[in-house]
Amino acid sequence: MSVGGELLRLMLNRFNLNKNFFKKFNWLASTNHKQIGSLYFFLGVWCGLSGFSLSVLIRGNNAWPGVGLVSPEQYLSVITVHAILMIFFFLMPVLIGGFGNWLVPLMIGAPDMALPRINAFSFWLLVPSVIFLLGGGKIEGGLQTGWTLYPPLSSVKFSSSPSVDFGIFSLHMAGLSSILGSINFLTTLLNMRGPESRLDRMPLFCWALGVTTLLLLLSVPVLAGGLTMLIVDRHFSTSFFDPVGGGDPVLFMHLFWFFGHPEVYVLILPGFGLISHVLAGCARKKMPFGYIGMVYAMCSIGMMGFLVWGHHMFVSGLDVDTRAYFSTATMCIAVPTGVKIFSWVMTLQGIGHHSWEPALLWCLGFLVMFTAGGCTGVILASTALDVHLHDTYFTVGHFHYVLSMGAVFSVFAAFQWYFHFFTGTMLHQRWSRWHFWGSVGTVHMIFTPMHSIGLGGMPRRYYDYPESFTLGNATASCGTLGMALMTMFWVWLIWEGLSSQRLGRWKSVPSGLVDRLGWQIPLHTFWLHSYQIVWKLFSSRSPKACLNPLLKAAKGLNKRLSLVS
Repeated sequence: MSVGGELLRLMLNRFNLNKNFFKKFNWLASTNHKQIGSLYFFLGVWCGLSGFSLSVLIRGNNAWPGVGLVSPEQYLSVITVHAILMIFFFLMPVLIGGFGNWLVPLMIGAPDMALPRINAFSFWLLVPSVIFLLGGGKIEGGLQTGWTLYPPLSSVKFSSSPSVDFGIFSLHMAGLSSILGSINFLTTLLNMRGPESRLDRMPLFCWALGVTTLLLLLSVPVLAGGLTMLIVDRHFSTSFFDPVGGGDPVLFMHLFWFFGHPEVYVLILPGFGLISHVLAGCARKKMPFGYIGMVYAMCSIGMMGFLVWGHHMFVSGLDVDTRAYFSTATMCIAVPTGVKIFSWVMTLQGIGHHSWEPALLWCLGFLVMFTAGGCTGVILASTALDVHLHDTYFTVGHFHYVLSMGAVFSVFAAFQWYFHFFTGTMLHQRWSRWHFWGSVGTVHMIFTPMHSIGLGGMPRRYYDYPESFTLGNATASCGTLGMALMTMFWVWLIWEGLSSQRLGRWKSVPSGLVDRLGWQIPLHTFWLHSYQIVWKLFSSRSPKACLNPLLKAAKGLNKRLSLVS
């Protein structure tokens, strides 16, 4: 044995770090696609709960005029961090990193992702990115620019705090993570498909991930360029966006929204794929209605997503012809979306009378809410109307109908559908229905009044408001409180499901859920070692028994720290 090996052995013996100690935490350095997908789930859920807690603070501050829970500066920072957390660190990690890592290799018959180490690296880039974002939200008044980071508000003249720099670095790392993950998914989908998984037979979720990752590869570098130009303006006296030096702040708007509008489809396209599989499974069909049309619709949505970014800029001084083009193109993008809506409805044809599964309820809620959000999007596509509704609460209600009731509902639907496949146990079906109906009622209370007060002229991101808007804001705040209760109920549902170890009507994970994946899958490793700790933690209904492993681990850590000291 070498001198280094002997020293390492002595150190391990000195601090009692044997093989079993590292074995318990080997999933932190794992390159297995299921374990990395689980890490994405853990990070995404934590960031989602954090972002939702910030939205509770926002609605608490606006419950009625003059509440003043936080200062105006903190209020703007809370709104900014809430938006970035929910978009970049909740929806994207869960939909792409979580479900994508878990399901794509299984659906195409691959043993793992094409680039496992790149897969792990793209996840671990998100951890410092979240730390930078949350740290920037706490420094010198926080990040007050909004998630769009528009100059001159984000310039050093109006935002001299380093919190803006922290936010830019956070988005840079998240963007690098997205690029690496996109390369990995595209390589896997193109080069590692099984013999029976041709492109014309590939599952719709894989098609959705392929279009999504292509959108990320084409749009994220544009955002990275705009952010780099912005930080160079802040610290190296350049004038890319400073009119005094010959720059143009509208240029940043073009760069940002060339990324920002495809980002909307990055968030919703994976949800489209998941909804397609869940609906087909609920209807007991092998695949959704109109498979080829659904594939072409997703590809058309991805392509046209790059051609309509200007509808976010109707009030920025665009000429009449440019506004007419973007307005027309935006309305055209509703056509492939309508193809998908009608295909989903036809998938449910002949579903028959049987138990309404919670996953099916979430899918139906997705169809209704996303369609409603799309209709308000067509309203905002009109130049004449958007000039009056831009930056009002009507816009806030619109994109929350699409994202909070669209993308998030697809997450809950897929979570209900695949929970047994991921963990080997089932959630309580009746209580899951209660969670659905409670969530639907509360989100309507939150976002439906926003359309009315937006039509009344209430601008978004305002710290206070006149008393004429009290009723709508109070209703939305009460709905947010109800949604907080439903979120706590959902966390309890997971605890109860894991502790009960309820097998339900499926007796084995691989054979009983082959059809629920939406495609025939080969033999695979279904037992996830990282869940062994979770199973031990939730193996008993007794809270004291559940906490025993944590207490034991804390005592062991305390002992090791005392040895070190």
